[in-house]
Amino acid sequence: MTSLAAAVIERATAKNVMIATAESCTGGLIAGALTDISGSSAVVDRGFVTYSNEAKNEMLGVPMELIETHGAVSEEVAQAMATGALERSRASLTVSVTGVAGPTGGTKEKPVGLVWFGIAGAGFEARTTSRQFKNKGRDFIRAETVTAALDLLLQAIDQRN
Repeated sequence: MTSLAAAVIERATAKNVMIATAESCTGGLIAGALTDISGSSAVVDRGFVTYSNEAKNEMLGVPMELIETHGAVSEEVAQAMATGALERSRASLTVSVTGVAGPTGGTKEKPVGLVWFGIAGAGFEARTTSRQFKNKGRDFIRAETVTAALDLLLQAIDQRN
């Protein structure tokens, strides 16, 4: 995870990309992984920890109706979180995560290990993806989520001119 975070910081620095995170199930671990890297202050603007639905609404502007209709763990909310972070920061690239880290809280439709990711950036439409991680415990799911988010950031940075 450290080498992946270092690669994100290195490439973001080279391409002058400012990053913000919008995190629910990871509780700030993505921002923590990035800011563990020396030099990260040049490219990490901020991290939003929006664990509650109210925080998603108040800090990122995610409409409560969207959360009520689709649930906090959904494609729609992940996209709105990433877009909200872009609008409420100095970042040119954001990543969001919302998921079920467990061990409780899962349902048949949204089992433990389901995580939705959003990526938003200046000059492109926000996009989403989901992953279903194995239910090997809360720490495992959160660590895998951080790794996947860092990988998504790296891909997005590499796609920039």
